[in-house]
Amino acid sequence: EVQLVESGGGSVQAGESLRLSCAVSGFIFHDHAIGWFRQAPGKEREVVACIDNSDGRTYYGDSMGGRVTISSDHTKNTVYLQMNSLSPEDSAAYYCAAQEDRPGASWYYDDEYDYWGQGTQVTVSS
Repeated sequence: EVQLVESGGGSVQAGESLRLSCAVSGFIFHDHAIGWFRQAPGKEREVVACIDNSDGRTYYGDSMGGRVTISSDHTKNTVYLQMNSLSPEDSAAYYCAAQEDRPGASWYYDDEYDYWGQGTQVTVSS
């Protein structure tokens, strides 16, 4: 059974940092890219970052600029999202998703991903 379990969300003050974790099981970790998305109430889901576990390449969306870093620990089958200098505009539900490596797959679009976690809430207060 494929599982993606997010953790690390919570309530923080503006300017603080959080590290989200995505623990995966049920598939071959290095054959998949793992992406982080977020969705705020009333807004569309948007990509934050993605890491291709087959070669370590990372990709970042426009939503958080240089304030995030995605990384992967193959010994723990876990992907991390380090978020810095958080602002209230970053408040959202954050999801990780897995995409099996295949030709032509895009890391940017959520409908290109095969499996999703349940999400973790991040709330940033001013």
